[in-house]
Amino acid sequence: MVLADGIAPFSGPVFHAAATGGALNLFEAWGGALAYTFQLYFDFSGYSDMAIGLSRLFGVKLPLNFNSPYKAVNIIDFWRRWHMTLSRFLRDYLYFPLGGNRKGPFRRYLNLLTTMLLGGLWHGAGWTFVLWGGLHGFYLVINHAWHGLRVRMGYPIGPPTRLGRIAGMTLTFLVVVVAWVFFRAPSLQAALNILSAMFDLNGVVLPGSWYGLLHWRLVQALAKLGIHFGRPLPLFEDVGHVWRWIAALWVLAWFAPNTQQIMAAFKPALEEIKEPAGYFSWRPNRVFAWLVGCLFVVALFSMNRVSEFLYFQF
Repeated sequence: MVLADGIAPFSGPVFHAAATGGALNLFEAWGGALAYTFQLYFDFSGYSDMAIGLSRLFGVKLPLNFNSPYKAVNIIDFWRRWHMTLSRFLRDYLYFPLGGNRKGPFRRYLNLLTTMLLGGLWHGAGWTFVLWGGLHGFYLVINHAWHGLRVRMGYPIGPPTRLGRIAGMTLTFLVVVVAWVFFRAPSLQAALNILSAMFDLNGVVLPGSWYGLLHWRLVQALAKLGIHFGRPLPLFEDVGHVWRWIAALWVLAWFAPNTQQIMAAFKPALEEIKEPAGYFSWRPNRVFAWLVGCLFVVALFSMNRVSEFLYFQF
């Protein structure tokens, strides 16, 4: 929750500017989209951890609900890791009753799209949520179709290589970020404003401090592409601060074990925890006592701030 609240101030101004017709450049649009991407990630991770931990205090075990979804190698894997209880609900009570994959490829893809569209409506009655659900349905159709094509061509679906895993994680993360823009934007037009700025290379403004680091020929080449130097993020006070936050949270999301992996030896949830944290597994020793104590102090000192509760509308 502390991490989510730390990145939260960088997403609101961008989406507000897009909603009120303000002009955005590439750095602003990507900064706002990625800030919200990680704000939502760590908020939801924290909510799920608290639900499991509070239930354990009363002797109740809950199923896992969040399993490092930004480590997903494809969009199918993403929905096995993100909001896992909702995914199972949509599968069991919408996808299967509609026929699942039992009535041929076309009906399977139609059922996937229908299920995800209804999943979008479950979050809110607005076109932005419908498009978010539709995008994920479209992603799932492409993913399943690709798997089907590989099988027909004689390439079995197995564990990806290291390079394939990195490529899959990167592509999955990027398409999820695009979908989150619709999820967060207050209107369809605001979402389109942000997306157009994210993929518009014309008029890009890089930090002025970078000018002296680049060769003059490269500076000239960038100028011909419409890329100039100046103050790129008028919505933010400190350019470096925004991207340091984003980089740090990206590293945590991709490489750090999640809470359930750290606590795997204590069987925190109904399911068996795969891939325990190993060296980072929780132990009742002095090091972890100091670590938990420090985190507790940080949390206490953060309580004087008003933070956005993302899920109030759901």
